[in-house]
Amino acid sequence: MDEILVAGQWQAAAAAGSFRATNPGTREELDREFPVSSWQDCDRALTAAVEAGRLLRSCSGQQIATFLSAYADTIEANAETICALAHSETALSIKPRLRDVELPRTTTQLRQAAAAAREGSWMQAVIDTKANIRSHFAPIGPVIVFGPNNFPFAFNGISGGDFAVAIAAGCPVIAKAHPLHPATSRALAECAVAALESARLPAATVQMLYHLGNEDGLRLVSDARVGATSFTGSRTAGMALKTAAEKTGRLIYLEMSSLNPIVYLPGALAERVDALITETADSGLAAAGQFCTSPNLLFLIESNEATTLIEGVTKLYAQRPSTPLFSKMGLEHLDAGVRQLVDGGATVLTGAARAEDAPGFCYRNTVLQTTAREFLANGEVLQKEAFGNVTSFVLCSSLDEMAATLDSLEGNLTGAIYSDTRGLDDAAYDVIAPLLRTKVGRLLNDKMPTGVALSPAMVHGGPFPSSSHPGFTAVGIPRSIARFGALQCYDAVRPNRLPPSLRDKAPHEAMWRQIDGASIRG
Repeated sequence: MDEILVAGQWQAAAAAGSFRATNPGTREELDREFPVSSWQDCDRALTAAVEAGRLLRSCSGQQIATFLSAYADTIEANAETICALAHSETALSIKPRLRDVELPRTTTQLRQAAAAAREGSWMQAVIDTKANIRSHFAPIGPVIVFGPNNFPFAFNGISGGDFAVAIAAGCPVIAKAHPLHPATSRALAECAVAALESARLPAATVQMLYHLGNEDGLRLVSDARVGATSFTGSRTAGMALKTAAEKTGRLIYLEMSSLNPIVYLPGALAERVDALITETADSGLAAAGQFCTSPNLLFLIESNEATTLIEGVTKLYAQRPSTPLFSKMGLEHLDAGVRQLVDGGATVLTGAARAEDAPGFCYRNTVLQTTAREFLANGEVLQKEAFGNVTSFVLCSSLDEMAATLDSLEGNLTGAIYSDTRGLDDAAYDVIAPLLRTKVGRLLNDKMPTGVALSPAMVHGGPFPSSSHPGFTAVGIPRSIARFGALQCYDAVRPNRLPPSLRDKAPHEAMWRQIDGASIRG
């Protein structure tokens, strides 16, 4: 059985059970066996993380940056092995998806986090020289990162964006790997261990458990030793963790369900409906619809062009082959979700069945349709996420009905509006955009939401239930680091006792400016 990474060592787990991953492209169980950790493993990891956090306080941003950069280098040096493992555990293509897209994204995030740790402005240091009061963000303490199933590198608990920025903040991380790709996570963790040694950071800065029972997971996020938890996954699991964490006052950041509504205004359809058919299908079927930003809810006003779009997208969904979902459970959940939508009033245009003839865990590409009237009457059911290659059209009789429907939406990560390039839809846009703006974290124009750029201006978060708090983002360094910082204030503290970022001759002094006796950095 594979070992867990605790307190700087690969060691046997105090296992409560074991599991094996499955190749979702073939439905075959893979050979390696991994432990389901008991609370004893969690307790040991937490104790080690607390001690590592104390040691990290005396480590410089440069040391942390050295680790993150070395980690990126080591991942790249082992890319072929890591991608082959991920392919066997997820059925995602080695090229282009894993090797050419997701792995470079992962190493870029690590290097961006390294630059932020080295540069230090994420701490948002403020000095009031007149009152001799100083404050900044400092590490919040040990961070638990729950990685999702759909990004084995870029959001993995041991290598993804949340991991990178928690480390950049000076927080030790206990990664909870996803049980669908444990061998991939093990290979990444081995790279992290090698990089830790080269950077001379505390050995327990990075720890990893593969799987936990539900009760131990809830206990872990609510433990008093935890500074914060980050979770990406289903709404059901996220809400259970949120309840447990908040009951004991622990901080938790959740990215959960999102339907990512797309609005097609009449002028856009009249101008370029054929292009929009292809663009919609390409985005909705990418990775079998298993992106958190996949367009799952499409709004149109009744017209001949709207009918053309619906028929065209339906035809492409029916023609294109189904690709594997990540697991048998994912297939079962998707099937149940579609049944729930149909029972709630949606009409099946194509699909809505398992692809029994496919070798992997495949579901037939599915298009559903409902009316705005039905959506307004039964929105709680028709806004349930069916995670996979499923999208639903909502046909509206007028702009006013579309506006009312959009106003009834829950929170989402993204929302997009397609409009005529000559300005013919401007009046309608001015009605729709303010309503959609309050429902999404990222508003797009004439662009599908499935690309999440590694830009400091990016927001990957949104109103509940897409996330647990609309004020944070999981993508966009350095802003995303703030989730793992605690505001700390120093009042009349002697200069030699101040942290480096709050001294009068602080590093990067050029970044300071004087405002009414206060210096503000960042």
